Amino acid sequence: MKVELTGAPPLELDCSLLALPVFEEELADPKKGLLGEIDRRLGGHLSAAASDEEFQGKPDQSLLLHGLGRLGAARLMLLGLGPRERAVQEFPRFGFEPLRLAAGKAARAAQKVGAARLGLGSPRLTGVWATATRALVEGALLGAYRFDRYKSEKKKAAPQALVLSVAPGQERSREVREAAELARAVAAASAWARDLVNEPPLACTPSRLAQEAKDLAREAGLACEVRGPREIAALRMGMFLGVTRGSAEEPRLIRLSWVPKGPAARKPPLLIVGKAITFDSGGLSLKPTESMVDMKTDMAGSAAALGAMRVVAMLKPPFPVHALVGACENMPGGRAYKPSDVLTACNGKTVEITNTDAEGRLVLGDVLAWGVSTLRPAAAIDLATLTGSCVVALGPTTAGAFGPDGKVMDGVLAAARAAGEDVWRMPLTETLKEQLKSEVADLKNAGERWGGAISAAWFLKEFVGDTPWVHLDIAGPASTSKERGYLGKGATGAGIRTLVEFVRAWQG
Repeated sequence: MKVELTGAPPLELDCSLLALPVFEEELADPKKGLLGEIDRRLGGHLSAAASDEEFQGKPDQSLLLHGLGRLGAARLMLLGLGPRERAVQEFPRFGFEPLRLAAGKAARAAQKVGAARLGLGSPRLTGVWATATRALVEGALLGAYRFDRYKSEKKKAAPQALVLSVAPGQERSREVREAAELARAVAAASAWARDLVNEPPLACTPSRLAQEAKDLAREAGLACEVRGPREIAALRMGMFLGVTRGSAEEPRLIRLSWVPKGPAARKPPLLIVGKAITFDSGGLSLKPTESMVDMKTDMAGSAAALGAMRVVAMLKPPFPVHALVGACENMPGGRAYKPSDVLTACNGKTVEITNTDAEGRLVLGDVLAWGVSTLRPAAAIDLATLTGSCVVALGPTTAGAFGPDGKVMDGVLAAARAAGEDVWRMPLTETLKEQLKSEVADLKNAGERWGGAISAAWFLKEFVGDTPWVHLDIAGPASTSKERGYLGKGATGAGIRTLVEFVRAWQG
């Protein structure tokens, strides 16, 4: 979708659907201001419709009207933002997420009515034009996304252009224009990641994921290195190879890197590791059918890690950034690893298998251990759809953050807030670490049911040594079964915006 910034008033925009985010105060007296002008042009139809539909400008409320040939746009959409004072205080603290959601809802509405050009008014919030612009552009572009590759009958086309009305003069502001460009890059990376997660497991195999990483590297100017089974075996990644044994699909170890030129190339890098189980049947600890249906999404962490690198390449940070992904399937079969097997990680730790459905942490453990020992990063972040326990604890829209105190944890939480992603810090309760003690090996791969997200995080911590590290369990927000704002059903691209903000703010 093409993005146009303009200082023209909203009613002068050349568009098929004009969407206006509005505060409750503007609806208290719709005879004044911009809404008053629209109401006069529509012969009182706006105020009457708002009254009939009980539209008061509250958050998540919307009102869609025909322009009756009296507006520049064929249709008008009002999007509630709640009280202005609350918005001034809270929007900056939460990454202007309400604007992102409103713009996404407008984009989805534009697609449903077949609007080729979406006009969007930016609410007058003094001093935050750049951040508000980024949220609105991101929301609209993310909301326009759809995955219909396998539909024989296509839906109406998405809008071809977004026209955003900002305060006169702001359309020429370098800060505003750069914010819009960053929003475009983040939305494109998110769409790329969403596509991969939405693909059926027949199509998105470990080898396909590796090829997508190579193509991305070529397009973005990154370095890409892919290792197959023999090279993985040479690295002594016994946990990784154990998980993949039951599948006919070969595993891949993928490394995508941004390395600046000159002395900056020698700075300690950031390391991002993504879970990439391209399909998780549970292995011999087979999942129930209803739990297996969506297990193509078990590689969402890797899609976020690789997708974020697309934006990193544009940002060109003055330090190296590496994304590592261990991609494989977890399948039952004659060669599948079994409960009570003992696997040896690349760092020499031995692990007793008590549940083959706790496979993601095994692959992540090997990749983390190899990454921190080889790259010696200043910080490591992993993203994984790791546990259903985290969804039980935090619900379907919030990611859990696990890790020790320090600037990396502080940075991840601050980045999530700035990005508008919902991340909540979880404890590393010492008593739950005890669940991983084994009688026959250094540790077990799974503890008890209760506190499962915490014991899983403790397992990963065994493989990062002293490296400052944060584990993000994105099992809940990685996909959604409900439409909301800029989110349609399916993959969400969760984690990408947080990673981008973390890289942007990182000082080394």
